[in-house]
Amino acid sequence: MNEQIYTNYRLQLCDREILGTLVVREGKIADIQPGKVNQGQDGEGDYLLPGLIELHTDNLEKCMAPRPGVKWPLEAAAMYHDKDLISSGITTVCDAIAIGDTKPGSNRITHFTPMIDIINQGQNQGKFTVDHRLHIRCELSFPDVYDITEKYAHHPLLSLISIMDHTPGQRQFVNIEKYKKYYIRKHSIPAQDMDDFVTMRQEHQQKYAEQNRKSLVELTQRHQISLASHDDATVEHIQEALENGAKIAEFPTTQAAAQKAHSHGLQVLMGAPNLVLGGSHSGNVSAIELVQQNLVDIISSDYVPRSLLQAAFIIAHQGQKPLYEAIKPITANPAKAIQLEHQIGSLETGKQADFITVHDDGIVPRITSVSRQGKRVA
Repeated sequence: MNEQIYTNYRLQLCDREILGTLVVREGKIADIQPGKVNQGQDGEGDYLLPGLIELHTDNLEKCMAPRPGVKWPLEAAAMYHDKDLISSGITTVCDAIAIGDTKPGSNRITHFTPMIDIINQGQNQGKFTVDHRLHIRCELSFPDVYDITEKYAHHPLLSLISIMDHTPGQRQFVNIEKYKKYYIRKHSIPAQDMDDFVTMRQEHQQKYAEQNRKSLVELTQRHQISLASHDDATVEHIQEALENGAKIAEFPTTQAAAQKAHSHGLQVLMGAPNLVLGGSHSGNVSAIELVQQNLVDIISSDYVPRSLLQAAFIIAHQGQKPLYEAIKPITANPAKAIQLEHQIGSLETGKQADFITVHDDGIVPRITSVSRQGKRVA
């Protein structure tokens, strides 16, 4: 019988922390008990918690284009991405693949098919360490977004669809001048071309966004795919998300939107970088303020995988919640949001043995091991 014993760890259970022992058999959690035993791996009082679950990360895009103008080989980028995640304690990920973009010729218009294919290939061939799934991000003003997304509706890895609208003048970019500065810097659009670019983006939204939204909502409902809204700024945006049947509100930009979402049962997702940095880099609502009001349900590493664990420890260190509660937005809650709560997301007998061990010096938590299906992988 394949058995591993982890003893003298501070086990982060669903409703409490215990100093105890966890037993793994055949890739599953077989037993959890308080106290130390005289065999197995001695944790010397370090933390043991469930493997982290990431619902929205653009890290694959970052590995594909580590610098502006650089396109890394896709297969190598996918492997780098996988290693980034597992070394950050993430054992299950929904890779965020955007369809449609604000700039012609970007990877979000030309590379979404190769990205999906390389994830599917790596997953099927056992090349990855992390369990990879798909989160398709749909830019509503992109003319072909529905036709493309519809082709992937039956994809076995598809777990989440989000609908987003990055049109200047609303949601994340209410301030058009901030929008111009952001896109001049990020996409190297010449300053003298920005007025025409803004006009083009607004025209595309008027022409395509509403019909694409209706079609995508119908698609998610027909195939029972979890739906997320994105960058909600107003209570009206949240009301629209509720009418669309969304389950998650990604990165609400205002406190009013977050409050409306949470009070009506949407899972509010905020970025770990916002928590680590102490505020939003784009001037939106502070994640820690929402945490203090118990308005955050899920935390995503977004563009920095290693920020996910650190964000939970920041919440615990600041006295907002005990650690077993602070980790729920990065473990149990995202598992439930994509309907995997019966398999992963918490330390319970019978569940898959995905877990990490962590040493915390009060500054930055340090992952000492990562196990997936009971096998140490990092």
